[in-house]
Amino acid sequence: MHIISVDNITKNFGEVKALSSVSFHVKEGDFYGLFGPNGAGKTTLLRILTGQLEPDSGEIVVASISHRDPMELKRRVGIVPEAETPPTFLTAQETLELVCKIREIKDIEPRIEKWITFFGLEDKRSTLCKDLSKGQRQKVMLASAFIHEPGILFLDEPFINLDPIYQRRVRDYLMKLVDEGRTVFMCTHILEIAEKLCTRVAVIKDGVVIKEGSIGEVAGTGALEDEFMKLVGESDTVIS
Repeated sequence: MHIISVDNITKNFGEVKALSSVSFHVKEGDFYGLFGPNGAGKTTLLRILTGQLEPDSGEIVVASISHRDPMELKRRVGIVPEAETPPTFLTAQETLELVCKIREIKDIEPRIEKWITFFGLEDKRSTLCKDLSKGQRQKVMLASAFIHEPGILFLDEPFINLDPIYQRRVRDYLMKLVDEGRTVFMCTHILEIAEKLCTRVAVIKDGVVIKEGSIGEVAGTGALEDEFMKLVGESDTVIS
């Protein structure tokens, strides 16, 4: 069963063509990775998939919800956007309380305690988010996406600013979700982690998906990173 269907999506910003006839499908229970160089269109596509941006043409359906119903789409999924931070004027605890209230979660206290503990934020729960480190702010963002236990997670560079301990902890948690039949859609530049996690991947360049399939189908017998470099036309550079 396809839980995410993307058909002929196009998006332009003035004369800049961000996405051009992008199509792919994600099955329920997939750990799907989207890779591409900077400016390839990954974040634009993720924003469209999560109802934050309208495509110029094409159709997207996520968990039977059209992109034309962005509020319901946002309600059903978890989102970790790239390079965004929690509200600076709230504490870590208040941020999670706000998310729970917006999402109409009833058992607020145990859920918040679960994620505060998971991310080791016990001594930071009353700290304003503006005073947290980058890694701590990323933990709050991840906790905000995980706390309502959505069936689909959309993650843009989820491991950024996390130390190896919490990269491993988040990685194990995401694998557990997939084992339970939930779906993860991830954009990342950390191909070593992606190669361990993803069941299917797509490579995008200049707004066009240039290859899509399982890790084996995309990487062949080599490493995903090596095949990615070939696909995007990046040759080895030696500095003398």
